[in-house]
Amino acid sequence: MELAILLLRLVVGILAFPVYLLHFLGLWSSICKQFFPHFMVRFTATYNEQMASKKQELFSNLLEFAGTSGKLSLLELGCGTGANFKFYPSGCRVTCVDPNPNFEKFLIKSIAENRHLQFERFVVASGEDMHQVADGSMDVVVCTLVLCSVKDQEQVLKEVRRVLRPGGAFYFCEHVAAKPSTWTYFWQQVLDPVWFLVFDGCNLTRESWKPLEQASFSQLQLQHVQAPLSWELVRPHIFGYSVK
Repeated sequence: MELAILLLRLVVGILAFPVYLLHFLGLWSSICKQFFPHFMVRFTATYNEQMASKKQELFSNLLEFAGTSGKLSLLELGCGTGANFKFYPSGCRVTCVDPNPNFEKFLIKSIAENRHLQFERFVVASGEDMHQVADGSMDVVVCTLVLCSVKDQEQVLKEVRRVLRPGGAFYFCEHVAAKPSTWTYFWQQVLDPVWFLVFDGCNLTRESWKPLEQASFSQLQLQHVQAPLSWELVRPHIFGYSVK
């Protein structure tokens, strides 16, 4: 099995040689950062359509974590194009964090389409270092399809816990590694190196539930599901929330 994976990786690598060459020359990252938001506009529209019921279920109890003012202060980590905005409750105060500044113009469009929200600000930062966001200032942090691409999941979760107030909640919805010995897992292993480059650092084989289980939250509600998506490789998902 391992030999087959290595051989198929070689074949895929040869087919993707132009991408590897651009990466070697130091050009691919900037190209990808420009291209990726345009791809995500189309992808998240399809993803939202296919995952609407799951997202509605996930975010159904957001208001339980509203502060004493009755309004919810929410930080979305890796906000992308603002695909989650329509699932947030009316009056929610939203702060957005993303390391790619090229998402901002798409984010502004989403803000204009979701007048039920109160937009606070867009912060260009990685999840590992959100120092612009004050300690304990958020009721909720949301992270969807982000833990697959961060550099250090444990550090991101430390930052999430830092910015959450006591009793605040972290909501997540992430594609993860499939069960070993399945064909999905086999092809995830084969395609992961090229997928990582083409999709701006996204990993197909991360077991993101493990750092969540070890992150010292007081409560963790986590489900493993097969998402109703067209792309077989990203159907294995986890979703739920944890409480500080």
